[in-house]
Amino acid sequence: MTVAESREFAFARSDFERVRSLIHARAGISLAPAKRDMVYSRLVRRLRALRLDSFGEYLSRLDDPSDPEWEAFTNALTTNLTAFFREPHHFEILAEHLRSQPRGATLRLWCSASSTGEEPYSMAMTAIEAFGRDDPPVRILATDIDTQVLATAERGVYPLERIERLDEARRQRFFRRGTGAMEGYCRVTEPLRRLVSFRPLNLLTEHWPMRGPFEAIFCRNVMIYFDKPTQHLLLARMAPLLTPDGLFFAGHSESFFHAADVVSPCGRTVYRRAKAGN
Repeated sequence: MTVAESREFAFARSDFERVRSLIHARAGISLAPAKRDMVYSRLVRRLRALRLDSFGEYLSRLDDPSDPEWEAFTNALTTNLTAFFREPHHFEILAEHLRSQPRGATLRLWCSASSTGEEPYSMAMTAIEAFGRDDPPVRILATDIDTQVLATAERGVYPLERIERLDEARRQRFFRRGTGAMEGYCRVTEPLRRLVSFRPLNLLTEHWPMRGPFEAIFCRNVMIYFDKPTQHLLLARMAPLLTPDGLFFAGHSESFFHAADVVSPCGRTVYRRAKAGN
């Protein structure tokens, strides 16, 4: 029996192509042909939840752009892999950058794909350590298209194994262990929570509510899900939101040679706004 024959619901190639088209138009995500089984496994849960009989019936709901199922559809197809201080060299660079800024002004940072919160809270820890105080002059905007992971991020509660790779000093300073029903979990401390504001945002939406300027934008392991024209479009919108010496942090597998007119490298997967005329 083939995989297709063993499926609970028929999932034709035309269904998959329809999904690819819908998520690309809605969120800019380019699904490779090899993702067909992954798409089935994630969306079949929605068919069961809605008690539908076919993918055709499910996808017809999405003909209406205002249907509330769009939120669940998008949440199901976004990938959220993250960890505290992932790619640690970025946070060392961020700390140095923050310390180099003139005193007095509030420094604004944007985490454009916050997932479950580990990245923006790592930025907050970095800011506290860089300034040596629990109330550094830093504010962090954390956005994500997936409303479910944003809710997790805003709660700031994690299984203890999520922080086991952090050094003891950070675990003691920035997390509180749960007791009773919350044993086995930890919560980020209030100083971290005060520094971060979580907001839903689809990067492909026509109007962004933020105007900048930002001293740093983290957009790591996001562009890999977009095709190159969409990458260029987003970079061209993000770069002007940086201060003149602001930093743009990308993922370890991302490079933007095709957008040299927008951003220029200044470190390992770190960029600045391209100078006029580049």
